[in-house]
Amino acid sequence: MTTVLVTGASGFVGSHLVPAMLDAGIHVRALVRDAEAAALVERRLTPAQRANLETRTGDVTGLATLPAALEGADAVLHLVAIPRDWDGGASLRLVNTEGTRNIVRAATDAGVRRFVHLGALGVADEPDLHYASSKAKGMAIVRASGLDWTILSPSLLFGPRDGFFNILADLVRLSPGIVPITGKGDARFQPLAIGDLARIAVRVLQDPSTAGTEYLLGGPRYWTYREIVEEVLRAMGARRALVPMPVTLIRLVAGTMEALRVKAFPVATDQLRQLKLDNTGDLDVVRSSFGFDPQPMEGGLGHLRMKLRDQEPPTG
Repeated sequence: MTTVLVTGASGFVGSHLVPAMLDAGIHVRALVRDAEAAALVERRLTPAQRANLETRTGDVTGLATLPAALEGADAVLHLVAIPRDWDGGASLRLVNTEGTRNIVRAATDAGVRRFVHLGALGVADEPDLHYASSKAKGMAIVRASGLDWTILSPSLLFGPRDGFFNILADLVRLSPGIVPITGKGDARFQPLAIGDLARIAVRVLQDPSTAGTEYLLGGPRYWTYREIVEEVLRAMGARRALVPMPVTLIRLVAGTMEALRVKAFPVATDQLRQLKLDNTGDLDVVRSSFGFDPQPMEGGLGHLRMKLRDQEPPTG
């Protein structure tokens, strides 16, 4: 049985990919930072799934913690990443870039050649784009590693416990009848269901011929930011007026919130800068590469009727 070390197993993406891997007969070794994270991973699984799970304590930002976790592994699925920080990009670089460098080096040293990496669609190594630059640099490290790598680079991901869409839902709940739209609301995205990403990840881990390929993954249609907010409202059964707000004004407010360390504010100045990058790819890439049609987002946001804490699966 193949043993795959999964970093970021307790996060949103990991919470969906780990069960899919276990159901496919893959033995998962979840890298977690502490006992609380290990308990969270296990709590999301059925008893049958737990039989093929083990957890190891470690941190991708600490190279010395990784060799023991890699001992005897056949492959790595690297999911760890953070979307924003409050220290001018330092934490993004530490986790998204240097964390990737560390796990690549540890895998190389351990002789683990198969390496599947979660990248991101629509990123570029531009100094003023902290998240995009940190992810682009991490992806470049993987490509140059000499390992049998595959990169999965999705657009926005939707599904229970997601980040982006739950943030919008919280904004709707807090709004006094209106929801601000950034600028013209015409930034484009190609949302992909997390279940489809899980299906793809399992396929890639089982197919060595995918090595050396980056897949730019998105759903079956393009959405503007305004259309996404409208779909969130429909999913929640909520009625709000959408009010365009100048990007300069939102940037001013976001910058103030960052200076005050108000982490609940839904958008970061770095994310506003990143809107200049298109977040779309080919519409047929999932069908042409993996033989199935991705789930449309229409009707797929029902989880937003519940608050984030209530979207956890029932414990088995």
